[in-house]
Amino acid sequence: MIHQYKSNGYNIVMDVCSGAVHVVDDVVYDAIAIYEKDGEEAVEAGLSGKYPKEEIEEALGEIRELQENGLLFTEDIYEQYVTDFKNRKTVVKALCLHVAHDCNLGCRYCFAEEGEYHGRRAIMSYEVGKKALDFLIENSGNRRNLEVDFFGGEPLMNWEVVKKLVAYGRSREKECNKNFRFTITTNGMLLNDEVTEFVNKEMANVVLSIDGRREVNDRMRPTRNGKGSSYDIIMPKFKEFAKGRGEKSYYVRGTFTRYNLDFAEDVLHFADEGFDQISVEPVVAPPEADYAIREEDLPQILSEYDRLAREFIRRKKEGRGFNFFHFMIDLSQGPCVAKRLSGCGSGTEYLAVTPWGDFYPCHQFVGQEEFLLGNVDIGVTNTTVRDKFKLCNVYAKEKCKNCFARFYCSGGCAANSWNFHGSITDAYDIGCEMQKKRIECAIMIKAALADGD
Repeated sequence: MIHQYKSNGYNIVMDVCSGAVHVVDDVVYDAIAIYEKDGEEAVEAGLSGKYPKEEIEEALGEIRELQENGLLFTEDIYEQYVTDFKNRKTVVKALCLHVAHDCNLGCRYCFAEEGEYHGRRAIMSYEVGKKALDFLIENSGNRRNLEVDFFGGEPLMNWEVVKKLVAYGRSREKECNKNFRFTITTNGMLLNDEVTEFVNKEMANVVLSIDGRREVNDRMRPTRNGKGSSYDIIMPKFKEFAKGRGEKSYYVRGTFTRYNLDFAEDVLHFADEGFDQISVEPVVAPPEADYAIREEDLPQILSEYDRLAREFIRRKKEGRGFNFFHFMIDLSQGPCVAKRLSGCGSGTEYLAVTPWGDFYPCHQFVGQEEFLLGNVDIGVTNTTVRDKFKLCNVYAKEKCKNCFARFYCSGGCAANSWNFHGSITDAYDIGCEMQKKRIECAIMIKAALADGD
């Protein structure tokens, strides 16, 4: 399968199944389109009045060479792996610990209902968290690196338990031949010197939640009492934190809604404030929500990604670049079968743990009882739901089978699919369009930076 598109002056050809990407001239670009559909003779007939004969012949020579080297028109050989995924032993490699079903902000778009998760406020005890880490160790097989994200609500509202669980995990690493990679997601309201020092020592990654410009952030992320600006409280803390983070991973993570479809301005605002690791994600919300992204918003959103990509390139070349999460793409390895088919691993390799110890496929399914998988005392017992997630892949989704982006998005988010279509094997259509545009931008950026002009 071939995907062709033009972006920022580049003619780009993707060979989907090999992962090869080619930047070509106009003759080769047009020739490939005809060649894939109708063959070599049709290329000569179709382009004879548009390009000189020798250029067409040269283009055909390039196409033949790429095809012979397995870099063009390659076949999809990966569907055979789907059955193997269901039969393989389930190995858990990551947990999302909901240490606090409570929050000190009142974000309007929060899927966790301001931390309440369907009306049940709770704080995870050390004992429950300890059992969760034991479960992870015992069900991780031979995998050495294990990931644990402290999540909420706001996890800093249960800070003492976070510290104790990190200490417990570290105490078991050597004896079990495991290495814990702890991460934390915080809104920053409770960030202080003690938290910063501990996090910089122990956390492999830190997600700093803030939406962008002051007016954008404060509209959707108000304080619980409605007094004061959350932006003014957290932005100085986040700037100081990022400066002290050194080479360790972090990123500021925002959400854009239909109230800031010019979200590139929020990305650039972060960059101008000194952050170099940035993510701004589209809100996923019920269509009736006033802030929900609608189909009619897509043209502006897609144009905004193009604008952001051009500015991203300009700043990189000027030596003041930053990383934008959705523009980070690895083209050197080709499709990695396991990752491309299984995606995030929700429900199988990755589980969310509630404060009282229940397992769900991921944080977005918490509280939906049909997706309850088990708990820290008895393990995963709902193997029927788990096995459905094992087969939640691009070949189980009709919308994904012939999509050029399938090996980069792995079929998208199962929770979004469920929330919009009542099935984990469908796809959230608006999200798909944005994802395809981001992939196209990311590949174009690779071409532009390699070009060097």
